[in-house]
Amino acid sequence: MMSDVTLINIKEEILAENKGRATKLRAGLDDKGIFLVNFMSSPGSGKTSLIVRTIEQLRDQFRIAVIEGDVDSAVDAERVAEEGVPAVQIKTGGSCHLTAAMVEKGLDALSLESLDLLFLENIGNLICPVGSDTGAHLNVALLSVPEGDDKPLKYPKIFKTADAFIVNKTDVLDYFDFDLESFKRRMRRLNPEAPLFEVSCKTGEGVDLWSRWLRGRVRAPAS
Repeated sequence: MMSDVTLINIKEEILAENKGRATKLRAGLDDKGIFLVNFMSSPGSGKTSLIVRTIEQLRDQFRIAVIEGDVDSAVDAERVAEEGVPAVQIKTGGSCHLTAAMVEKGLDALSLESLDLLFLENIGNLICPVGSDTGAHLNVALLSVPEGDDKPLKYPKIFKTADAFIVNKTDVLDYFDFDLESFKRRMRRLNPEAPLFEVSCKTGEGVDLWSRWLRGRVRAPAS
């Protein structure tokens, strides 16, 4: 006779624990008047470049810092630090996404009393970061033209859940088989409401529109 089997769902427990931690983290940032933006994308799509461009646009209005997540290396944090803003590098040592606990570690290394706006660059992939609440007020998904317009079909969850979308590297649209209108249709089937910004971090085109929209979100009451 087969004995009864007890099933313990560790994943659900871990996600629930992280969610509670993230909710507490977000409330703490609200109390300090800090707005946290989480950037998610594949490797090489231009997250760091977008963050640098956005800093250039908003540094006169907000006191900004950046938490960089990566499996290894501090190259992204070093690049951000060259802009004269505080930067913290989190090396995950293999983890494919940032958790609320990791973000807390990053916050411990910053002077929060002198901040209004905090950027979080998540680990580069389109799957793992989506399922882990970081405590962010705003989740932004970035896609670059060379990646192709079919990503909403392959990775629907990030397109269903992100609060805003950015298509980067529009300066090379003529050189890649990327159908912008097809991408928009696929994205809108999953997320009809989130704004979409077309930018080129290389030329700066479209960055002002994105930054203006973000400025309005930062000044709005946190939800």
